[in-house]
Amino acid sequence: MQASAPPTTNVASQRIVIVMPAHNESQNLPSVLGELKQWAPGVDCVVIDDYSSDDTALVAAQLGAEVISLPCNLGYGGAVQTGFKYAVEHGYDVAVMLDADGQHDPSAIPELLAPVLAGQTDVVIGSRFLGQMSYHAGWLKRAGMSVFASIASRFTHRTVTDPTSGFQALNRGALCFFARDNYPSDFPDADTLLTLHYAGFRVVEVPVNIRGRLSGVSMHTSWKVIYYIFKMFLSIFIILLRQQTHEQATCHADPRSTE
Repeated sequence: MQASAPPTTNVASQRIVIVMPAHNESQNLPSVLGELKQWAPGVDCVVIDDYSSDDTALVAAQLGAEVISLPCNLGYGGAVQTGFKYAVEHGYDVAVMLDADGQHDPSAIPELLAPVLAGQTDVVIGSRFLGQMSYHAGWLKRAGMSVFASIASRFTHRTVTDPTSGFQALNRGALCFFARDNYPSDFPDADTLLTLHYAGFRVVEVPVNIRGRLSGVSMHTSWKVIYYIFKMFLSIFIILLRQQTHEQATCHADPRSTE
């Protein structure tokens, strides 16, 4: 799913929002939001505080971000979908998913946005394997990435290099689809790529730099990696069973045209 360099695009005509799920990321937000101001000046940012026990919501608000504080911990996918719903309801045309832990390099945001803004694709995935992974990933995580990349490539009939990347840009059609349709509550990765494929969305990858988190603990630690692998196999199996349902998906419709 590799894309060539897109032409320069005028972004002024389209409303863009950064969707940033965050759980106990108060120490990382000043750096991440500071970089956003440099690489995405004037772009709105919504931080979804996933029931943090620290000052995540307070710090995000003080730094100028819109904040949605969830009343309970929904997990990564639930927080992301909340951001998608916010983007749809507030009339945004494009959303960029960006983690609050500092792993996603905001300097790549223009490259993520360009193919979507140019109408060349619906979803752009930032791939560390086309770009750079400047941190050490455990062997089990790497093995899982490789297996799920092979599965996603096999069933989408395209080369998928980074099915676990959460650094993405989505147009309004994809946002509407995920805001309405089932979206995983914990680890949305290769299964969402298959869902997009069977629903008829165009997906490409662009090179990005994925760094180590600034501070705190990753959600992919110890036993969670084993759970993630098991859950992903089950989710992919279910999606493959119901692919005909996704092929008939009609969520491309823009809710702005309905009551």
